[in-house]
Formats: sequence, C-alpha cells, structure tokens
Amino acid sequence: MKRNSILTMIIALLVCVSQIAHAQGGKEAKQAKGNIEANKLAREGAEALKSNDFDKAVDLLRKATNLDRKYTPDLAIAYERRGYALTKNQQFQDAVTDYTEAIKIKSNEPRIYEERAYAEMKIYAYDKALADYDELIKLKPKEVRYYNFRAYIYEAKEDNQNSMAETEKALQIDPNNQEAKERKQRLERKQAEKMPTPPPNTPAPKKSPPPKKKP
Repeated sequence: MKRNSILTMIIALLVCVSQIAHAQGGKEAKQAKGNIEANKLAREGAEALKSNDFDKAVDLLRKATNLDRKYTPDLAIAYERRGYALTKNQQFQDAVTDYTEAIKIKSNEPRIYEERAYAEMKIYAYDKALADYDELIKLKPKEVRYYNFRAYIYEAKEDNQNSMAETEKALQIDPNNQEAKERKQRLERKQAEKMPTPPPNTPAPKKSPPPKKKP
C-alpha cells in the first residue's frame, strides 16, 4: 500500500513537471515567433526609412517595438526623421507631435529638443520653445547658442528685461560672441528710447525787478 502511494505521487509529480515544461516550451516558442516577426518588421521599417517613406517606417517600427523593445531606439529615429521632413514641408504642428514622440523614447538627445524648439518657434509657441531650451541647458549648460535662442525668443515677446538677462548669460560664457554683443547694444538702445526725455538745459528765468515806487 505504501509503495503504491509513493508510485502515485511520483507519477503525479512527473505529470506536473511535464505540463510545466510544455507550457514553458509553448511560451518560448511564442516568444521566438514574436522575435522573428519583430526582426522582419524592423528590417522592413529600416528599408522604408532609407527610402524616406516615413509613414511606413514609423508604422512598421512601432509594430516591431511592440513585439520587441530593443527596436525602440529605431522608432525614435523614425519619428525624428519624419518630424524633420514635416518641418521642411512647413507642417510645423505635425512635426512637433513627432518630435514629442521621439523625446518620450530618447529624453536625453539634445538634437531632438533643438528641432522641436525650432518648429515651435515657427508656430509662435514661444513658451514651449523656452521650455525646450530649459531642457537643453540642463543637458549642455555651456552651450552659448541656447542662451542666444532664449534671448531671441524673449526679445520677440518684447520682454526686453529677460532678453537682456539671457544675453548676459551668453556673454559670461563667450564674451566675444557677436550675436550676444549686438543684441545687448540693441536692447540698450531700446531701453534708452523708453526713458523720458530730460528737460532742456536752459538758464533759470531772471527774477522780476521790484515795482517802482510812485512819487
């Protein structure tokens, strides 16, 4: 009786192990199939990108990424490339959307922020462009161009005080920067024009003589 119980337990254990192995094997087979499909989609996406068929490239690489996350960087490149093409076609709002998707994937890539900021300036989304330059300055705090762009945006918004502040930051990094020097002179002229005109420097009127006494 005891021997039968042990045998039954062994059989049950073997069946359980077999089921687990089968399930694991099915999972691995499914994963392998998914990887093969992801590779295929990624290859097709890369070819579409080379042919500048950006819509097809984005669609294929998005599908590949959903199957295998290793293709995420390629999807970011596709979004960026399509954003650049849209910018060239002056479809700035659509370009901003694509750059935003690229940044979600690669949040530490300065070039994408720069391209998005350019598109945002083209549609007068100045506050969003300023926010992008904030991020750029965090990534590259010694890049004088970013301060000049911020100064330009503030000047376009007629915020001369902040424009001057950004110009001074640019000059602290590069005292000989011509763009910053010219902007500083221009802002100083604007400031001088706004100051009230001083009164003319004329002598004070003479005191009236006392009236003559009557005889």
